[in-house]
Amino acid sequence: MTDNAELVTAFTELYGTAPEGVWAAPGRVNLIGEYTDFNDGFVMPLALPHTARAAVGRRTDGELRLHSTDVPGGVVQLRVDELAPHEGHGWAAYPAGVVWALREAGHRITGADIQLTSTVPTGAGLSSSAALEVVTALALNDLFGLGLSAAELAVLAQRAENAFVGVPCGVMDQMASACCVEGHALHLDTRDLTQRQVPFDLAAHGLQLLVVDTRVKHALGDGAYAERRAGCEAGARALGMGTLRDLPYEGLDAALDTLAESGADESVVRYVRHVVSDNARVEQVIALLDAGEVRAAGPVLTAGHVSLRDDLRVSCPELDLVVSTANASGALGARMTGGGFGGSAIVLVDEADADAVTKSVLEAFTSHGYATPGVFPAVPSAGARRIG
Repeated sequence: MTDNAELVTAFTELYGTAPEGVWAAPGRVNLIGEYTDFNDGFVMPLALPHTARAAVGRRTDGELRLHSTDVPGGVVQLRVDELAPHEGHGWAAYPAGVVWALREAGHRITGADIQLTSTVPTGAGLSSSAALEVVTALALNDLFGLGLSAAELAVLAQRAENAFVGVPCGVMDQMASACCVEGHALHLDTRDLTQRQVPFDLAAHGLQLLVVDTRVKHALGDGAYAERRAGCEAGARALGMGTLRDLPYEGLDAALDTLAESGADESVVRYVRHVVSDNARVEQVIALLDAGEVRAAGPVLTAGHVSLRDDLRVSCPELDLVVSTANASGALGARMTGGGFGGSAIVLVDEADADAVTKSVLEAFTSHGYATPGVFPAVPSAGARRIG
């Protein structure tokens, strides 16, 4: 669906009345800091130009009607006072979960008609679900006059995904969708949600950040993500800490020795090493950006990929192929981004080399018999907003 007018027309034809407004919330790509958010750590996402958009109108009869132009099937019709976690509903669980979370938090949502459409690729690790949640939360916040901040909406959207949908994600995706600023990356401390907008003007440095969607669908609900979260929590407990955020990078080697001596599972040792070192990599990248040394962030991205591949073991052959091929073709650095097991990788390149690196990656996928990946530049874009 190309523009707001079409979305408004679709809403009007479907529900028999015009919507009260149109809202947008972006997908995100994470520059550095993976699997750190549920460990109270640091992350550094940026919003993409790709958005979920919602045309919305209030109802007063307790009915919630949901429809997406992107999913076959009719209107999903629910009662707001009968919403309950883990009851399925497919894609509609994300916006429905937001209504549930708002009502659980004491906000009087009396029903809504919602028409959704999205350009965020699904299953690509670019937070298509968070975009759906945040756009719904922002629209209802505006229409029902709830007065919630962007960060508060993000936390409620995360609660919808955790408690209603049943995915134990951290808060990064929702915070990125709600709070990012055009031309910036978001340095987020997930412990206290303090945030800093870090200027990230790649064009001024003659650089591009490419997103390579491997087309390998990943699903965070399949247990592997939850297993790693549980492993990180076990590591923190074994070290007598609340979360792995409490372990400074300087103390990592000693802590790993302690874990090994205590008989901790080998996977727990690996997970701890990844999380603590990735927190340090976020701080490294921040320092480089602040110093105007954007190009020097490339090797830090690649080091992050090695850690995700070897310590966390959430990569896949296609993601590894993107990284190795891009780096061999002249990229400054590359890594998988998001939850892994498929999804997308990011590649930092000189603008002049972008086409050649892209061509090399496409050819490598063809020679390995993989599906053709999608490649596009990540342009740091605006967070959730009303657009009509």
